[in-house]
Amino acid sequence: MQSGHFVRWAAVVGAVLLTGACAQATGVAGVSAQSPSTAPATSTPDTTPAVTATIPSPSPSQQAAEQPPKGDDPVKVPPPKLSKFTYAFPVKGCGTTYQRSLLVLPKTTIWAAQGCSFVAPIDGVVDEVNIKNRWAPSTDKGADREGRFVTIIGDDGVRYLGGHLDSVAEGVRPGVRVKTGQVLGRVGRSGNARDTGSNLYFAISWKTAPAYWWVRRGMVEPWDYLDAWLSGNRTLSPRKETLAMRGRLGETPGCVVQCKPKKVPQASKKPRKPQTDEKDEKDDSPITANPSTTPFGQ
Repeated sequence: MQSGHFVRWAAVVGAVLLTGACAQATGVAGVSAQSPSTAPATSTPDTTPAVTATIPSPSPSQQAAEQPPKGDDPVKVPPPKLSKFTYAFPVKGCGTTYQRSLLVLPKTTIWAAQGCSFVAPIDGVVDEVNIKNRWAPSTDKGADREGRFVTIIGDDGVRYLGGHLDSVAEGVRPGVRVKTGQVLGRVGRSGNARDTGSNLYFAISWKTAPAYWWVRRGMVEPWDYLDAWLSGNRTLSPRKETLAMRGRLGETPGCVVQCKPKKVPQASKKPRKPQTDEKDEKDDSPITANPSTTPFGQ
């Protein structure tokens, strides 16, 4: 009897021990019965961890977006060749300004400092040279308005005039061949520019006899050609336009603008002597080329 009772008691104790072990392992509804350990929620200034941040370096693609790569230098393309002739701006070595519109005559006034060089705008032959300043405000003769001047007949057949000169270069006389850019005289205030700033009277026309002075003073508007020669396109030629103008008007058209001189007052018994420079006193008349007219372009 006692041994049976002992066996039953041992079985009960074993069941209790087994039940306790299972409860500690799984807890209720799968929740652990063991409380998790937590770190103390205390901190002091000495133990507070420092917070640091690292700024990432820009990637090569970002740098390329901010600083685009430099391109190649532009390719310099020469201006197109518009004629077989080469021209030069008629004032050299000085700052200039000039009108680009028709005022009274188809010519332009190139404003430049006194003494600046007037140069041949093209290869050619000197046609007329006037070394005497004979203009007088009392008469205002058209043939004298440009004062001292030089004209050349370019290899393109066009006549070019530079007037209001202070002086004519040594050796410049009718029939002398000149090169593009060669000095023909110095900018001044002779003629009816006496009371203005120094300037060059520049005109384009065709060859005529000296008696047709109104043709010499300008028949073709020059500013488009001056713009081209100054900006670098030195082959723009006035030959075609000059030929066309001469064809419409004829070789020796009549004078229509500023043609007659002023009348000398009748009360004056003796005509008043024009005011001229002392160096002009020895010169009786302008030096001119052969007055015969060469056919245009030949």
